[in-house]
Amino acid sequence: MNKLKVAIIQMGVIEDKIKNIEKASSLIKNAVKKGIDIAVLPEMFLCPYDKSNFPVYAEKEGDLSYLLLSEIAKQNNIYLIAGSVPEKDNNGNIFNTSYVFDPNGNKIAKHRKVHLFDIDIENGQYFKESDTLDVGDEVTVFDTKFGKIGLCICYDLRFPELSRLMMDKGAKAIIVPAAFNMTTGPAHWELLFRCRAVDNQVYTIGCAPARDYNASYISYGNSIAVSPFGEILVHMNEKEGYNICSLDFDYVDKVRSELPLISHRRLDIY
Repeated sequence: MNKLKVAIIQMGVIEDKIKNIEKASSLIKNAVKKGIDIAVLPEMFLCPYDKSNFPVYAEKEGDLSYLLLSEIAKQNNIYLIAGSVPEKDNNGNIFNTSYVFDPNGNKIAKHRKVHLFDIDIENGQYFKESDTLDVGDEVTVFDTKFGKIGLCICYDLRFPELSRLMMDKGAKAIIVPAAFNMTTGPAHWELLFRCRAVDNQVYTIGCAPARDYNASYISYGNSIAVSPFGEILVHMNEKEGYNICSLDFDYVDKVRSELPLISHRRLDIY
């Protein structure tokens, strides 16, 4: 069983945490009617993407939001990549964290964003996640009944070493809850997802929040899925909704066999 259907949930995000979860649940239920295996939520879908919100909305693993997300996976009998949420640990550190639940609602993976988004672009975007967030330190790949899937968050995708490590750990798809902005999105969103797909001969999937021009941080939207040959399978617009793409992990093997980049690497010199 190497074929699977993934629902990319591009939802608007408001200030009410529970209503955001209810909206995610509603969109997922609609997608489930079409026979999906995995649902993916956006980066920071529990709260507006603003560094001042992260400490306010942060919860510990096992708290209410975590339990509700686990229940969504279980009720719908799907794998759920629960976007990302602000997570706090017992020492008061706060992380940008993505949980993954299996169809029984069990947590099977957890990724804390490894690279924090600190940028200052002249006449463009300024943002500094490190003002309120701490860094993760793990490469995340998890097992499903279909095969191995890698997971990273937004800015992590810009670092080719991380995607390569996920591929080396067996990933045939890399899923990325993300929230590129109106400066970086038009410039680099599609480019990066196609690059990482072609470089590693994997499917890449980016799930973003819907665009809200009234937000302090405006998401680019444009959730996307790319094949291991670099073909765009899904490219959404800026509006709320969902899209379903089919992945075939046998096709990953076919691409790697016909264009054997992975085996042609010169690991003796680099």
